[in-house]
Amino acid sequence: MANTQVNPTRMELTRLKKKLSTAMRGHKLLKDKRDELMRQFLDMVRQNKALREKVEAGIHAANKNFLLARAATDAQVLDVALMAPKQEVFLEASERNVMSVEIPVFEYKTRTADLNDIYSYGFAFTSADLDDAVLSLSEVLPDMLKLAEIEKSCQLMAAEIEKTRRRVNALEHVMIPDLQTNIKYITMKLDENERSTQIRLMKVKDMMLGRAHHYSERGRPVKISRLTKQKDLPIGRSFLMITTAQSNPSFLITGYSSSEIKKF
Repeated sequence: MANTQVNPTRMELTRLKKKLSTAMRGHKLLKDKRDELMRQFLDMVRQNKALREKVEAGIHAANKNFLLARAATDAQVLDVALMAPKQEVFLEASERNVMSVEIPVFEYKTRTADLNDIYSYGFAFTSADLDDAVLSLSEVLPDMLKLAEIEKSCQLMAAEIEKTRRRVNALEHVMIPDLQTNIKYITMKLDENERSTQIRLMKVKDMMLGRAHHYSERGRPVKISRLTKQKDLPIGRSFLMITTAQSNPSFLITGYSSSEIKKF
């Protein structure tokens, strides 16, 4: 509901018009931002779905290979083989701005560039299934990091989309209609004041002209006390017989001034 306590002045009208213009520009920008965020969010959701299916398939294959290796190798031998890993992974997290949303970017690097360092054991006392399991986990690691990056980005963008949608709705359904209603109210009040001022000026002008040219004497009703015969009045002049508060008969002569009536 609009604020009816607004001050109906031209300065307030100008201020509200500027505010309305800014609100409409902001509404357009926020609407464009919301649409672009939705487009990028949907792209990330599709990418997230594909990566999740790929990662789940890789993890399922690695678990299967680990089960086969545990079945073919003694548990103590398997624990000793995986006790001291040779390779290390270093993760670096940064951020990038997408439509004023800071989304994470994950980058990783290994301690050595040798791909065989993922095997921390000798091949004499282990099975090939363990090698396949370790290789599967090594291959799925980049996709897992990318999946974590995209899922976090989707969460942040979904929160920003909801915030932007609330702002757009507030501007579209609350702020802009209230400003338009207040502007209409002030405009009507100013027009009403202008008409009232014009009527007062016209009235003052009529009063000044009446005083200057004696319009009031020429058009004022004249009381006739000694008029006995209607034929004494000039032909073509209209008159009315009226009765005063003291019940004395008198005549209202139209079209005559006081000086003309005295001749009768």
